[in-house]
Amino acid sequence: MKEEQELLDKFIKDALLEDVGEGDHTSLATIAAGNEGRAKLLIKEEGTLAGVFVALEIFRIVDPGLRVDVFIEDGTEVEPGDVAFHVSGSVHSILKAERLVLNIMQRMSGIATVTGRIVKQLGETGTKVLDTRKTTPNMRFLEKIAVKIGGGVNHRIGLYDMILIKDNHVDYAGGIRQALLATREYLQEKGLELAVEIEVRNKKELMEVIENGGADRILLDNFTYEELKEAVALVAGRFKTEASGGITEENVVEYAKCGVDYVSMGALTHSVKSLDMSLKAF
Repeated sequence: MKEEQELLDKFIKDALLEDVGEGDHTSLATIAAGNEGRAKLLIKEEGTLAGVFVALEIFRIVDPGLRVDVFIEDGTEVEPGDVAFHVSGSVHSILKAERLVLNIMQRMSGIATVTGRIVKQLGETGTKVLDTRKTTPNMRFLEKIAVKIGGGVNHRIGLYDMILIKDNHVDYAGGIRQALLATREYLQEKGLELAVEIEVRNKKELMEVIENGGADRILLDNFTYEELKEAVALVAGRFKTEASGGITEENVVEYAKCGVDYVSMGALTHSVKSLDMSLKAF
């Protein structure tokens, strides 16, 4: 938790430096120093709220004297007209924090909203939705938190916390068998205990994984529905299964019905629409 807090604080300070620079000259020019006021976070679109905890940290870093009264917590379903929180104190400080608060909360809420819709669709299928590494640079940790707030499951956080042997790795390694063998040797040599997943593109590659072992999960990439059903039957519980490639809100249930344990969707983070909201003086 300490590392996450340090990461968040650094992110906020860097983002403020990018936005504020040497000073918010508009506010300094138009509003007298010492003026106090208040503002409300107004929801303008239906969805799942996410990022309140980040907003609190932004306000704290901008000005510890700002006071925030939270009315709606992260993970709550919201509607137009809802007010998530009030913030009061220095007007200069509120305006300095405004855009960063909105940028983060709108994006995180958009991700949580889409994830939540997909989780509801999956319902009792038993299939879980995963995010990917298709994230905004330096915002990955927040986007993955937003996925969890929406009820989804985080895949690996980065290249360091899981072995994921993809098509390029297989091709560069010389094949499925060679990639799996090299992975086993590497983990043993380094004394690492990491989950191993391998991507397969067809039935032939799938059979090679089944024959060689050495993986915890098989990623079935761009399989048709019929191919996916056959693959899950062939695996027969020996590995966890994950489907990816071309999965959307419109077809995710059909993929889940094939019996896979997971579906992974880059669309959760790489092309999501932000949830509309604003910070309004009142």
